[in-house]
Amino acid sequence: MHEKAYYTYLEYQKRYSAHTIAAYQNDIEQFVLYLNSTFDIVDVLDVTHVHIRSWVVHLMQGNIKPRSINRKLSCLNSLYKFLIRRKVVKTNPLRKVQGPKESKKLPSYVKQSNLEKLFKQIAFEDTFAGIRDRAVLYTLYATGLRRAELISLKRTSFDFANNQLKVLGKRNKERIVPYGQGLADMLAAYIKTRDAEFSSNLQDSFFVTNRGEELYPKFVYNLVKKYLSSVTTVDQRSPHTLRHSFATHLSNNGADLNSIKELLGHSSLTATQIYTHNSIEKLKEVYKKAHPKAKEN
Repeated sequence: MHEKAYYTYLEYQKRYSAHTIAAYQNDIEQFVLYLNSTFDIVDVLDVTHVHIRSWVVHLMQGNIKPRSINRKLSCLNSLYKFLIRRKVVKTNPLRKVQGPKESKKLPSYVKQSNLEKLFKQIAFEDTFAGIRDRAVLYTLYATGLRRAELISLKRTSFDFANNQLKVLGKRNKERIVPYGQGLADMLAAYIKTRDAEFSSNLQDSFFVTNRGEELYPKFVYNLVKKYLSSVTTVDQRSPHTLRHSFATHLSNNGADLNSIKELLGHSSLTATQIYTHNSIEKLKEVYKKAHPKAKEN
């Protein structure tokens, strides 16, 4: 089965995570199921661009978002490129297929003044949980880490002498992220409290639950949502909102896109360019408030 060989390739050569491979497999299985039920086709080798276009229409009629459809098409494109390299097929049927246009949605972020209020005015309890919560929030905002990257941090991830940490991001891509003295002091306070709270039987994870166990996604999400709800009314109050805030504030304060790209761990500038739109929106707001001709009809 060609698909099975493809999944093996993703696991051992591309070194994709089990989560990513499962997502690819799910998309391909959905496509094969559609081929079978609509065209009585069971082998991806018999597919043409006509079949794929029909599938796209089917997905759109099912109110699947353009972004999700394009992700599925990207998955298929990767599969057929693999089959071409193995000389199983001669041409890629995706070459004649155009995905639906995606509406540009600006990432949700929290205003800089609101986050300053969170860390300067909101009272965190002087307990292990309170000190941990503040350190988690500050780490997410000060470094722009993804939730999974935060959870996977170990004590060895930190270079405390140089105020920087080593992050293993998507597709096992490693990057170094610097941080300021404010976070360094907060981490030192967390470590002191953590070591006093859990003198033994502590796991290798840097940030831990009240029981000394590794954090899990829902725990981090609930923690972030709880505290962000006290300083902002934005719809999205997730760990990724802090990542967006990190990048947006860097952009608003003059950081160049390449630097933001490296700090976020993006593979290309395409994903990073979205933050220039937020900067433009800020410029428009400043112009409307400050320029004497801005309000003229």
